[in-house]
Amino acid sequence: MNYHIPYRFLGFFLLATFYTSFSNAQNSDFETVLKDINKTKPSKYVSIDSLLKPFERDSVKIKHLLEATKANFYDEGTCYALNALGVINRDISNYDKSIKLHLEAKQYAEEANSIELKIISLNMIGVAYRRMDIIKPALDYHTEALKTAYSVSNPSTTISRSIAVSQNSIGNIYLALKQYDLAINQFKKSLIIENEAENKLGLAINYHNIGYAEEAKGNLDAALANYKKSLEYNNAIDSEIGRVICDNSIGSIYLKKENFEAAEPIIKEALEKALLLEDQFYISDSYLNLGELEIGLNRLSSAEKNLKKALEIATSYNLKSSVAESNKLLSEINQKNKNYKTALDYYQKAVEIENTILTEQNLQYVNDIAIEYENENKNNQIKALALENEAVRLRLERNKRILLYTSLALAILGIALFIINRTKALKRDKHILTLEQDMLRSQMNPHFIFNSLNSIKLYIINNEKENAVYYLNKFSKLIRKILMASKEKETSLNDELETMKLYMNIENIRFSNEIDFTINVDESINTEITKVPSLVFQPFLENALWHGLSSKSEDKKIELNVFKNTPDFITVEIIDNGIGRIASGKIKDNKKLKRKSVGIDITKARLANFSEAFSNTYTLDIEDLYDNDIPSGTKITLQIPTKKLKTKAPNLASKST
Repeated sequence: MNYHIPYRFLGFFLLATFYTSFSNAQNSDFETVLKDINKTKPSKYVSIDSLLKPFERDSVKIKHLLEATKANFYDEGTCYALNALGVINRDISNYDKSIKLHLEAKQYAEEANSIELKIISLNMIGVAYRRMDIIKPALDYHTEALKTAYSVSNPSTTISRSIAVSQNSIGNIYLALKQYDLAINQFKKSLIIENEAENKLGLAINYHNIGYAEEAKGNLDAALANYKKSLEYNNAIDSEIGRVICDNSIGSIYLKKENFEAAEPIIKEALEKALLLEDQFYISDSYLNLGELEIGLNRLSSAEKNLKKALEIATSYNLKSSVAESNKLLSEINQKNKNYKTALDYYQKAVEIENTILTEQNLQYVNDIAIEYENENKNNQIKALALENEAVRLRLERNKRILLYTSLALAILGIALFIINRTKALKRDKHILTLEQDMLRSQMNPHFIFNSLNSIKLYIINNEKENAVYYLNKFSKLIRKILMASKEKETSLNDELETMKLYMNIENIRFSNEIDFTINVDESINTEITKVPSLVFQPFLENALWHGLSSKSEDKKIELNVFKNTPDFITVEIIDNGIGRIASGKIKDNKKLKRKSVGIDITKARLANFSEAFSNTYTLDIEDLYDNDIPSGTKITLQIPTKKLKTKAPNLASKST
C-alpha cells in the first residue's frame, strides 16, 4: 500500500523564484558589477537580474550587495538582495528568517514604488509559508500578488511571469484540496504564459504539477508522460534539484505499478543527488521514497532505518507532511511485523499532524489497527493463562471461570471509567460553551449595538453620507468578525488586532473621534502564526473606554503594545491615560443604576482554559499609574503562553549512520 503523498508538486513550485535567462554578466567580476549597478541604479527587475544572476546563490556576495545598496539608498537593489538572501535561507529550511527577509524586501519595493519587485516579494513570502504547511497566509500572499499583477494595464514580461507563478500556486492549493481538475486548469493557464515566454523552468514546473494531479486521479500513464516531459526541460536548463524531484516522481509511478526493478535505480539516484545538494527538504522526501520501495521489496529492516532517517530530518526541520508520511509508513512496517501497538502509535501521530494541515482524516484505518491491537492484547492474555495452567490442568475449569469473572469485572470497570471520563468531558465542554456564549453576549450587548446604530443614524440625518457608509461598513465587518470569532476558541494575533481596530473605530464615534488609539507590535512576532483566544482584548479596551476615558474631558489615549521578552510568552500591554480606578469606582458608586461587569471574569476563565494546552499559564496584572501622586491612568499587562505542551518524540535510536 502506498501511503506516501510527497511534496513533489510543491517542490517544483519552490523553484519558481528568479527565472529570467542568464546574461553575459555570468563571467563578470562581482566588484565590477557592484560598482556598475550602484552607479546606474537600474529600476527594472530584468536589468537588475541580468547583472546579478550569477551571484544570487553566493550569500557572502549578496550580503555585500545588501550593505552597498543600503548605504547608497538604492531601494530596488536592496529589495533584490533581500529576496536572494530569503531564497538562500529558505533552501536550508530557515523559514522564519526567510519570511522576515522577504517581508523587508516587500517594504523596500513599496518605497521604490516598484510593482514588479513587490509582486515577486509577495510570491516569495507565499512560497516560504507553503513550505511550512501554513496554508492560509500562503494563499493570502499569492492572491495579493495575483491581484496586484492584474491591476497593471500593460504588464511587463516579469509581471506576466509572476502571474504564472501565482496561478501555479493556486493550482497547488487545489491539489491540497484534492480538486484535481481545477488544479490542472490553473496549471494549463500558467503553461500558456510560460510557453509564450519560452521559459523552460516554468514549463518544467507546470508539467510536473499536471503529472502529480494525473497521478492523484489514478491516470498513471498520463502522469508518467508529464513527469518525463518535465525531466526533459530540467535537463535542458541543467537543474539538478529539478532532476531530483522528477526522479522521485517517476520512481513513485513505478512503485504504484509494482515495477520495483525500474523504480530502485531511479530512487537511489535521486537520494544521492539530494544528499549532494544538502537540502533537507528533498533528502527527507528521497528517504521516504526509498523506504516505500524497500517495503515493496519486503526489506522491512532496511526500510525502517531509512524511514526513521526521513522522520528525524522532517521533525528537525518541521516538515509536517513528511513527518506524517514517515509515521504512516513506519506504522505499515510494524503492522506487517504484527507489532500492532507500535503501529497504532505511529499512525495516531500521523493523524494528529495531518489534522493541522488537512480538512479530513481516515478514521477507519485507525479503528482497524486499534481493533487488531485489542485482539493482540486478548490473545496474549489467553496465551499467558494457558502457560500458567499447563501444570495444573485439573484446575482449568476454575481458571476459566476466574478469567470470565475477571474479564467481566474489567469490562464493568472500563465502562464505569468511560462514563466518569465522559461525564467530566461533557461538563468541561458545557463550561467552555457557557464561557463562549457569555463572551458573545458581552461583545454583542444591546447598548453597544443600539448606540452604534444610533450614531450612524445621526450621520444619515445630518446628510453625512460618506461617514454613514464608512462607519456602517466598519460596523458590519465588526459584527461579522464577532460572530465568526464566537465559533472559534482561538484566532491568530493578526485577526484579533484587526478586530480590535474595528471595535475602537466604532466606539470612537461616540467619543467624537477624540480617542487616540494606537497598536504597536514587535517585528519579531509573526502575527499570522501566534494564537490567542478570540476577542480576548475587547473587555480590557471597553473598561479603558468607559471607566477610564469617558469621564475625562480631553487628551484621551489608549495604547496597545505587543512584544516578546521570553520564548514562552507574548506580552500585551493596554495603557490608558484616564482618571484611574479609584476615581472611576467613586463615579460608579454614585450611580443609581449599577451594572455588574462580568467581562473580565469571563476573559480570565477563557484564558485559563486556553492555557491548558500550553506549558505555562497566563498572567494578568492591573497597575494604577500616577504622575506626582495624581492618578494618570491604568496599565493592563497580560502574558499569553505560546509554548505548547511537548508530545513524546519518536524513538530514533536504531537509525543507521
